[in-house]
This record gives sequence, C-alpha cells and structure tokens, in this order.
Amino acid sequence: MNILMFNYEYPPLGGGGGVIHALVAEELARRHRVVVVTSRASGQPAVETRDGVEVHRVPVLSRGDLSAATLLSLLSFPPGAWRKGAELLRRERFDVVNSHFAVPTGPGSLPVAKVGRIPHVLSLHGGDIYDPSKRLSPHRLPVVRGVVTQMMRRSEAVVAQSQNTRDNAWRYYGYRGPIEIIPLGIRQPRFAPATRAELGLPEDVFLAVTVGRLVKRKAIDVLLTALARPECAGVHLAVVGAGPELEPWRALAAALGIAERVRFLGRVSEEAKWQILACADVYASTTMHEGFGLVYLEAMAAGLPVITYDHGGQTDFLVDGVTGFLVPAGDPDRFVSALSRLAASPDLAARMRAENLRRAPSHRVEHCASAYEALFAALAEGRAVGGDAPRASGPAAPSGPGGVVRHESAPHHAVTGA
Repeated sequence: MNILMFNYEYPPLGGGGGVIHALVAEELARRHRVVVVTSRASGQPAVETRDGVEVHRVPVLSRGDLSAATLLSLLSFPPGAWRKGAELLRRERFDVVNSHFAVPTGPGSLPVAKVGRIPHVLSLHGGDIYDPSKRLSPHRLPVVRGVVTQMMRRSEAVVAQSQNTRDNAWRYYGYRGPIEIIPLGIRQPRFAPATRAELGLPEDVFLAVTVGRLVKRKAIDVLLTALARPECAGVHLAVVGAGPELEPWRALAAALGIAERVRFLGRVSEEAKWQILACADVYASTTMHEGFGLVYLEAMAAGLPVITYDHGGQTDFLVDGVTGFLVPAGDPDRFVSALSRLAASPDLAARMRAENLRRAPSHRVEHCASAYEALFAALAEGRAVGGDAPRASGPAAPSGPGGVVRHESAPHHAVTGA
C-alpha cells in the first residue's frame, strides 16, 4: 500500500503522540510506502527519509520550541498540510490517508482525502479531544467541538488508543458511530547499561522518575508537593523532559525545601531515557489526564512499578496492586501513602517489577502497527469496518494486551457537554 499520514508533530517535534506515530510509521514502512506530512521548526530539513519513512515538513508560524506548540503554529498547520497534500496527490496515488490528532491535524488531512477520494482514518490521541488542564480544550469550545464531530462523521474510520479516549469522543462530541480501539505499543528497548553515578543521579536512595513534556497537564507540581510530605522524606525524584513549566516547578521545589532531592534532567536522548528508567525504583505520575500513557509501557518494560491515578487510558493495562498502584484521581493522601508504602516494601516492589517485565512484551509496537495495517488494507480494498448500529449496553472491555477492539459504537446513554 501507499500510505499518506499527517501529524502536526513528528519527532523530534512534540511528545508521546508523535513518538508513537513515528514507531508505527516505521513498522509499516518495512512492508509499505509511507509518507508523512508534519510541521517544520527552524533548522529542520523540508524533506528527509527517516527509518524508511519519507517525511515532508511544512512551515508553520511561531514554532521554535521542539517540546511545545504555540497557538499560531497549530492554526497555521492545516493550510500548509493542504498544499503539501495536494502536491503529493499530483505526484502519486495513495490507498489511505491517516490523520493523527483530531485538531489541528484533521482539518489539514480530511480535505486532501476527500479531494483524492481516498479513505480517511482519524486517529484520536486523547489530549486532542479532552484536556482538563486547558481552558481552550477542544471539548470546551462549541465551534471546535462541531468541527471535530464532523471530522469523525466524515472519516471512513475513527481510531482511539484506549477506552477512555473512545468514551470521551462519544460523551463530548455527539458522535454515535463506531470507534476502533488500537492500543499503543513500544519498541523493545536497547541501551547500554549505566550506573546512577554515571548519570549524575543519587545513589543509595529510593528514586522515583517521571518522564514527559513539562506542561501544566503533567501536574508535576502535585508530585513535588507529595515529596515534601514527611512520609516521603526519603524519596528522591528525577524529572525527564523540557517545557514551559520547568522554571516554575524548579522554583516550587526550592520553596518546598526539596530541591536537593529533585533532579530536573531536561530533554535527553532515547538511550539516556532508558538508562534513567532502568536505574530508578518506581515510576510516579500525577498527570491530570493521559489518553493512553505510552511512558507507562516504557516504565513497565524497564521493570518499574507504576504509581499514578485511576482515571485515563492507563486503566486499560495497569492493575492496582499488581503493576503498581492506581490511586483515586486527585487524592494526594492516597498517592503519598502508595509512594511511601512502596519505598518501605522492597519485596512488594520486587514482585511488581517482575510482573511488569513479564507483561511488557505483550505491548510491543508491532501489535499496534499490525492492527493499523489490517484496518488500512480493509479500507483500501473497499471492505466496511465498524458496526452498523449503536449499542444498547455500555462500552466493552478491551480484547487483551496488544489486542484490538473492533466494531464499537456509542452506547445510548452517551451524553454531550463541556
């Protein structure tokens, strides 16, 4: 197949959504031709081939930070994507168009698919339809909500990576059509072992780690406040990532009197990230919401117990008391209790570490790419996908690790609202 993919962020731009897209694109490129249209930041080439994927970067306004997009860069991506898509269609024929992120990517890819009469697959990543940390989250804006709803209705297939993202699409957007669930996956890590001393991390302490863009949704301020509690006095923290909240959170750590226990490591290489994960004792996150949480899979593959909230896409594959602890969202006391309990229980931590290492191979990116490949092939061959009528009961459970829930339509009780 010839596959045309759009994403306003693609490595090295952006965070987890771009990373998983790149992993899937690279897997598909082993067997198919894959072309990606994405944003261009200063210093990046307009066209390059990365791991078998032909990447076209279109100019956008005000995009200098690799970690975070600006409103201008988001708004200016669709017109550039239209032009580049039209240029590519004049050059060759594509079998399917796949858009990652409903906004801002969808408005740039859907017109290209319609003009070319090519099946359009809309991949929802979670934050593109629901982000509780943002006043301007799409689910709170009637005009944007309407645009997203129309994109879902006019796409030949809609994909969510978790039950939570699927349910948010049904709840907030008045969409009653089928949504495929294709769980994300990671590539088996390969890295040279490193000691804490070599990485500049404290030795002989209980070390928590968290990874991600330093934006408000990650709520690392809540994690820092937890570390300041007396129960967590012996816990140290490594923060991997860059973003606009770095200096405010660094200042907060100092104000809380825990600066000597917190290392802000910035943006690191892929190998360094895995080395840091492998040296830690626990993965801890107080993020407001994750549509899936790719980094949780990475933590599992590194053998880390995971402590996070019980709301979000991670509930599809994390199990309270087994892979770590899932605590009630927004409950700092329960979070502190879970963190201090694990720090004081080496045997419990060892059992969780072994369980996560056992489960990790079921969540490889090959499974995710194969599910996308089957969906694309069905559409390219003109076969129908998805269900015909809304379901009367609630959402179904996922088919299992690495599996795909197909033919899911909205339950009758789904509601709309902000």
